[in-house]
Formats: sequence, C-alpha cells, structure tokens
Amino acid sequence: MTSLCAVALKVEFFYGMSFLVAAIAFAFAFYLYLWVKKHKVENAKIQEVSKLISQGANTFIKREYKILAVFAAVLAVIIFVLLPTPVWKSSDIVGGNLAMAISYILGTVFSAIAGKIGIMVATLSNGRTAEAARAEAGDEQGIDKATKKSFLMGFRGGSVMGLLVVGCSLLGVAAVLWVVDDASILLGFSFGASSLALFAKAGGGIFTKTADVAADLTGKVELGIPEDDPRNPAVIADNVGDNVGDVAGMGADLFDSNVAAMASALVLAGGDAVNESMIFCYGILGLLSSVIGIATARIGKKGTPTKALNMSTYVTTAIFLALTALATWLFEGFSWKIWGCAAAGLIVGVIIGLATDFFTDDTKPIVKKCARASKSGPAFTILSGISYGFISALPAMVGIAASALISYHLGGVFGISMAAVGMLSIVGMIISNDAYGPIVDNARGLAEMGGLGEETIRIADELDSAGNTVKAVTKGFSISAAGLTVISLLSAFMAEANAALLAAGKPLITGFDIMDPVVFFGILIGAVIPAVFSAMLMLGVDRNAQRMVKEIHRQFDTIDGLREGTAKPEYNACINLATAGSLKELIPAGLVAIVSTVVVGIIGGARAIGGFLLGNIVSGLLLALFMSNAGGLWDNSKKYVESGHEGGKGSNAHKAAVIGDTVGDPFKDTAGPSINTQITVVSLVASLLSSLFVAISLL
Repeated sequence: MTSLCAVALKVEFFYGMSFLVAAIAFAFAFYLYLWVKKHKVENAKIQEVSKLISQGANTFIKREYKILAVFAAVLAVIIFVLLPTPVWKSSDIVGGNLAMAISYILGTVFSAIAGKIGIMVATLSNGRTAEAARAEAGDEQGIDKATKKSFLMGFRGGSVMGLLVVGCSLLGVAAVLWVVDDASILLGFSFGASSLALFAKAGGGIFTKTADVAADLTGKVELGIPEDDPRNPAVIADNVGDNVGDVAGMGADLFDSNVAAMASALVLAGGDAVNESMIFCYGILGLLSSVIGIATARIGKKGTPTKALNMSTYVTTAIFLALTALATWLFEGFSWKIWGCAAAGLIVGVIIGLATDFFTDDTKPIVKKCARASKSGPAFTILSGISYGFISALPAMVGIAASALISYHLGGVFGISMAAVGMLSIVGMIISNDAYGPIVDNARGLAEMGGLGEETIRIADELDSAGNTVKAVTKGFSISAAGLTVISLLSAFMAEANAALLAAGKPLITGFDIMDPVVFFGILIGAVIPAVFSAMLMLGVDRNAQRMVKEIHRQFDTIDGLREGTAKPEYNACINLATAGSLKELIPAGLVAIVSTVVVGIIGGARAIGGFLLGNIVSGLLLALFMSNAGGLWDNSKKYVESGHEGGKGSNAHKAAVIGDTVGDPFKDTAGPSINTQITVVSLVASLLSSLFVAISLL
C-alpha cells in the first residue's frame, strides 16, 4: 500500500526513536520523582514508620535478588551450553549461544532495576501522600483540596514505576535487536524478564499476604483493633508487603508481558522490515501516549479518584489510537489491517477493564450483594465471592477469544501478536494505576499511625478503595494481555519447532489435533499445572501466615504494655519471618512449572508440548481471572462494610467480610497475578527448547 504522504521505512530509524523516547520517559520519570520528593514529611511518627517500611522493603528485595542472581547465573550457563543449539554443534558461539545467554541476563537485570527503583519511589511517596490528605472535619473546600493533592502525590509516585518499566522494555528490546539482528535471541531476553517476574511476583505475593492475613486475623478478628493499629506487630510487615508484592512484583510481571508481546511479534514478523517497523512504532507511540496521559491526570471538579484513574486510561487509549492511525497513514507499507489488530486488542483490553470494574467496584451492585451476604455469616461471603468470581471470568475470556479471532482474520498469527502489542501499548498508564494502589494503601496506614485524624483517614480510605478497584482492573488487563501474548508465543513455538523439524528431516507441524493421544496427553498435564502452581503459592502463604500468627501471639503474651499501647512491638521480627518464609516458598512453585514443561517435551516431543501449552493457557487464564476478581470483590466488600454499611465495623457482617478478604488476599495478590507469568514462562521455555524436544522425544 502507498500512503498519501509516503515515508521510506528504515528499521534502524525506529531503533533510534526507541532510544530517544525511552530517554524522554526516563527524564519525565525523574521529574516526577523530584516533584514528589520536594514535598516534606513533617509528622515524626510518619517519618519513623516510613523509614521502617523502606528498610523492610529494601531488605527483602536485597535478599530476594541475591537468591535470584544465583538462579539466573546457573540458568545463564545452561542457556549458553544448550541454546539456540548445543555449544558443541554451534557454528557461531558468539552470535548464538553467548548472545542468548547475555540477552537472558539483560532481561533479568532490566526487570530487577525497574522493580528496585519502583520500590524506592513508592516508599518515598507513601508518607507524603498521607500528609497531603490532611484535612479538618467539616471543611468541605479543604477536604476537596486535600483529596486532589493526595491523589496526585500517590499517582505521580506510581507513574515513576510505570514509565521506568515501559522505557526499560522498549530500550532493552531495541538494543538487543539492534546488536544481534536476530529476533529469536529476543526470546532469551524475554525469558530473563519472565523468569525473574515469576519469582519476584511469587515471592512478593507470599510476603505481602503472609503479613496481611496474619495482621487481619489477629488484629481485627481476634483482638478487635483497627486495621493499621501500631500495636499490631505485623502492621509494618503488611505495609512492606504492599511494596514488594504490588510494586516490584507487579512491575516485573508487566515488564515481562510487554517484552514477551514484542518478542513474539518480532519472531513472527520473520525479518520483514515493515512489520518490525510497525511493532517498534506502535511501542514508541504507546509510551508517548502514556507520558501524555500521566501528565494530564487530575481529579475533576465533581470527580472521584476512581473516575480520575479510569479517565486517564481512556485518554491514553484515545491518544494511542489517534497517533497510530496517523503513523499508519504516514508511513509507506504500514497496513490498516494490522492497525485494526492492535486497535482490537487495546479496545478489548479496555472493555475487560470495565467488566472487572463492574465486579469489584464498591459503588456497583456485585460488591454490595457480597457485603449483604456477609450478614448471614462467612460461609455466605465465601460462596458469594467464589460464584461472582467465576462469572466475572466470562467477559474477559470472551474478549480474549474475540480479539484473537478478529486479529487472526485481519492479519493471521502475526495479527494476534499485534493485538497483544496493542493491548499492552498503554502499559505505562496501567502500571502507574497499579503502583498507585500500594502507595495509597500505605498512606492510609500511615495516616492512622501518625494520628492525622478521622477525616484524613476517611480521605485515605477513599483513595485506597479506588486503588483496590483499579488494581483489580489492571490485573484483569495484564492477565488478558498475557492470554493474547501466549497465543502468539504458541505460534512462535510452532515456527521454532518447524525449523528444527525441517533440519532433522521430519514432518512439519501444521496444527495440534486434540484427538491425537500425544497432544491430548500434553493438554491434560498442561491444564493441571496452573492449579498445582496456585496451590503451592497459597499453601506457602498459609504456612508462613500461621508462623506469623504465632509470633504475634507471642509478642502480645510476653511484651508488657503492648495491648495498652505503652510498649512498642517487635516489628522487625515479623518482617524477618515474612522474608525468610517467602524466599523459602517461592522457588519450588516456579521450578514445578519449568520442570514439568521440560519433562512433557522430552516424553512427547513438539506435539505434546503444543497440547501442554493449550491446556496451560486455557486453564491458567480462567484461574487467574477468577482469583484476581474474587479477591478484589472480597476486599472491597470488606471496605464497603467498614464504611458503615450492613452494620459497619465490629458487626457480624464485618467479621465475615474480613474472613472473605483474608481468603481473597492470596487469591488476588499471590496466586492469581502469578499465573499469567507462569503461562508466559512455560511458553518461552517451550520455544527455547523446541530443538531439544525434536531431537530427544521418547514418543
């Protein structure tokens, strides 16, 4: 196709633009960091607690990254020896095996850097967000001003993470492809990002829910003290967990999804200069759209935090669609059909977000129904949440299926990969919204511990409720994007496997026949892995939380004056317990996913792996959506009751809602959002080891 204003395409031009736009994003992120930092924290108690949260989060990250560094080093050696071909058979060790190993290490390093800086800014922002919410009861103008200022403080703090993650992913993918000029090497970079994300999300999720579950059960249920009462020894660990789970963990998760989407699209582009240029062009414009959306985000005159967060997403979406349409018209060779694939992915992502909002927002009927059910006891809370959680998966699954079908008809398997790129194009804004959540959650606790007054706590509660809703939306968005990404990774696996089959003189794969016993064997094993993976993570939370409950009881029993508030609890004991337990539990679950993929591939070869991926994708998406949405529903049902409905705090409905929230915590913050990383990891392992499965399969 020849455009009205044709511009000759050079892929190298888009590499350069990727570096430039990433630099712009980093510069804007640094500006936002300075803007947040210039606001001072005056309350001495908030200063003290913020410091404890920061120290605890950094201690956990340091210990986690040490373990993951050893894991990454061992895996890098294995990759160097075996990939893309065994080193003893490789004709180009430097450009092949060494490049793949270095690419893998770069993926882990970029992901780790983004997570580390995100934690630094989040722990810097929480106290400032709490102080910005200070307002006097009855002063409506002051309350409105405090709400807007506090919202902006939390959102801009979270936006630093969003800009860093997308900037690092765009910069990393462009740099690797510019140096090696081989899209298959990008699979190593993506695997580095996804393997770190898998363990970071799992470890952070176990930490945060260990503390949250233990703090809620012993504090609100047993002792009847407020949620963030400083007498509770687990309260600081709970706030630390918000940062290591929902900032560093979720940032690594979405970094992985964004890189995997671009990597699979570039592999399927097959070296076509126009298609590669479109991928980078849309990635660049997505980051620019997020920068504009972040810069203009505000609470309107009669707006609320939830509306402001949603509106920023809609604005970013509209800007991206307009800019990419302009680019498609401007650049020669860009296809309107491929633009349609990206647009379909993004629009479906927004629709999925709206559906998730309907099931998790406390102003909508579903949350209110669950809160009403709590009046009849915790069993009805659980039944209600599980039922609505399963129903909530329907719109997202239909949306993923529809966008995949539309994109396939418009652009084939490459079109599906571009739908994933489109859905993740505004991931800078999505991560900003997500990181806002733990910042305002911390701010709510700090407002209570700092004695800033009931009105300030009420404002912080409103901001926190919006954060819970938007976190559920962003998780649904990221899970759905992972669904499209792994469908395109399945196609990338077929391409890699067929190359190995062709070299071995064996018949090529044209599809996966579910009536083939080898394929069906793979489907059954693949389908059960997400359930086993989820169970291992939640059992990790269970075991760790039980240990922490005993520690909390020990402190209340042995520290004189703790119940009365005249003595300080041993916060570090709970932080250290959560850290040690989560690091102990995170490795086995991740290894089960990786090892099972290798075992199935060795037994059944490429056909069995195709079935394995199919089962893993379908089962994983369903479980991830169900658990994330059910958890968000239970959390906001509890907050709805605490705001004075259905009997309010201390009522039977409140106790039942707290139990529902306790069950939902590991659903939504540990297992649910970790599954989409798991399905990405096994898809990448399958693609990377496709030649091995062709060479040594037993069937």
